[in-house]
Amino acid sequence: MKGAKTVKKTRGRQQQRAKARPRRSRPRTASKKTFAATPVTAAELRALRREIEKKAAPMRWNPRTDDVQRSVAQLVLTIVEFLRQLMERQAIRRMEQKTLTPKEVEAVGVALMRLEETIKEIGARFGLSPEDLNLDLGPLGKLM
Repeated sequence: MKGAKTVKKTRGRQQQRAKARPRRSRPRTASKKTFAATPVTAAELRALRREIEKKAAPMRWNPRTDDVQRSVAQLVLTIVEFLRQLMERQAIRRMEQKTLTPKEVEAVGVALMRLEETIKEIGARFGLSPEDLNLDLGPLGKLM
């Protein structure tokens, strides 16, 4: 009998200590779900690919063997146009801060206009419009 009382007292003390201590929460682990594999035919895959390309066709650089030159020109001109826009913004900031002389302002303006014309001319050779000179950066959005 004496042993049974000791066990009850010990359990009571353990329960009181447990109530006094804050509970530690264990990190939950993701449940492991298994899915049964469904066989897919090549024709179904091609149909799915066509459907996806129709719905979401972001403009990304995908060099194909038949139009590699056009794709490379598009990529290069996009980068050059991006840099031209950055230089233009920098020139405007410097003009507003009055750190350029009137001659420098004129020279920068002429250089940027010529660069823009050159980009348009090269783009026209490859059948690219100014709207084509942009890249889809995925989750970051468009470059320009």
